[in-house]
Amino acid sequence: MEQQEPARRVPSGDDPWAAVERLHGWLDARGTLPAEQERLLRLLKLTEETGEVAAAVIGATGQNPRKGFTHSWQDVEAELCDVIVTAMVALRTLTPDAARVFAGHLRRVDERSRS
Repeated sequence: MEQQEPARRVPSGDDPWAAVERLHGWLDARGTLPAEQERLLRLLKLTEETGEVAAAVIGATGQNPRKGFTHSWQDVEAELCDVIVTAMVALRTLTPDAARVFAGHLRRVDERSRS
């Protein structure tokens, strides 16, 4: 397995949850379905995005003999970011307190990994 560089801190700037709030509002303003359907479809969107990660990995490793190498590892990174953003928006769709819910969950996962 290839050695990875140590994680770098994200440069300070806009709060990611502020961007998620804007995206959530933008989606809500354009939604045409009943709220329950919109919510379910935002959750299902995660499956679509993870499929795009899989397609990018297959393309980056050339594992489709018909297509060969079609993606780069930077494409995989971008697709993973899409999964993260989609999950954040889905969480915000479930609760207006998404940032607190996520922070608490991340803290518990981090604590578990250190015990």
